Amino acid sequence: MPAPGAPAPATPPPAEYTPTERLPVLGPGHTIPDTPLVPPQDRPTVALTPVPEPEHGPLAQDEGPGPLYVVGDVHGYHDELREALAAEGLIDAKGNWAAGNARLWFLGDFTDRGPDGIGVIDLVMQLSAEAAAAGGYCKALMGNHELLLIGAKRFGDTPVNSGAGTASFQAAWLLNGGQHTDMERLEDHHLQWMSRLDAIAEEDGHLLVHSDTTAYLEYGDSIEAVNDTVTETLQRSDADECWDLFRKFTKRFAFRDEDAGPTAARELLDTYGGQRIVHGHSPIPYLLGEVGSEDGEDGGAPAVEGPHVYADNLAVAMDGGITMAGKLLVVQLPLAN
Repeated sequence: MPAPGAPAPATPPPAEYTPTERLPVLGPGHTIPDTPLVPPQDRPTVALTPVPEPEHGPLAQDEGPGPLYVVGDVHGYHDELREALAAEGLIDAKGNWAAGNARLWFLGDFTDRGPDGIGVIDLVMQLSAEAAAAGGYCKALMGNHELLLIGAKRFGDTPVNSGAGTASFQAAWLLNGGQHTDMERLEDHHLQWMSRLDAIAEEDGHLLVHSDTTAYLEYGDSIEAVNDTVTETLQRSDADECWDLFRKFTKRFAFRDEDAGPTAARELLDTYGGQRIVHGHSPIPYLLGEVGSEDGEDGGAPAVEGPHVYADNLAVAMDGGITMAGKLLVVQLPLAN
């Protein structure tokens, strides 16, 4: 049995598993460290506090819902997230909610690869409380990296049925950019928060999901059913069940094919509602085929200026490839024409 924190023996992933472990951590001002990063001293882990009741004054009642924003994959890039949120007027210079009754959705993947995944989670939890107090809200979806971190913490090196030999959450987490400093700072309230995240949501005709896959259809024929099934699966704490859930959440490119893509998108929309799917998970340069592989071996990723709309305008990709020297996207919906 390896010592705590030591990498488990590497094993090949199953054939259908699309790994993202080779995405380089090349965001602005960051390099891949040889040793674990020291957690930022000015960003201590915050305690989970009760969400205040929203303010219900005449103004808040008359205004109706505020503007809707979505955030792509963050992957531990706390400073870049703050900059992007501030640029849209969602937080102030101190990192506090400044957007009144605005609505903000994160599409998942808060940790791994980047330097401060726990700091990202703490910020999202903080903004959730502050937005609710201001009459808006800040919510988040379950990404495959949340499932990966939960599994690594709960199950460690416990063998799971991968379909291609023995695997474990610990090995997969390290292979996919798991940061030891995140694991060291991970507390029970972080785990509880991640375990209760929804997998799908619908806002203003936008079907919000993390992964560009149709695997959600295997978990229910309504948004409520899918979210309940995912939550119940995590509550049962069965390593093989959680691994299967993680594996299906790693699937991608369901909407990319010129012919089959729109059909797959319509299947999700017909089942769960909405007029357009908004997802993260697959970095836009990789989705577009502008890099030949996920590790960017053929010269690095091209510049990303905004979301990618495709599949006959039925899908919007929001992962700007922050781990590939791309851009952390924070965008107001609906998109301007």
